[in-house]
Amino acid sequence: MSPIRNQLVEMIDCLPEQEQVLVFEIVKRFVPDDVATPDDFRAIQEAREEYAQGETVNHNDINWN
Repeated sequence: MSPIRNQLVEMIDCLPEQEQVLVFEIVKRFVPDDVATPDDFRAIQEAREEYAQGETVNHNDINWN
């Protein structure tokens, strides 16, 4: 983690939970909601690997009823 990120984590950890909620809402305003996260990229990579290995199910093979 970068030094600034470490400082932010330490500062947030010192706040009461209710204040952490407020900080969370403020920070959310700065983060675009259409940007993929590291977890998203991992999930995409995993799905591509499963597809390449034939581990997926064809849409038409699913009983949707």
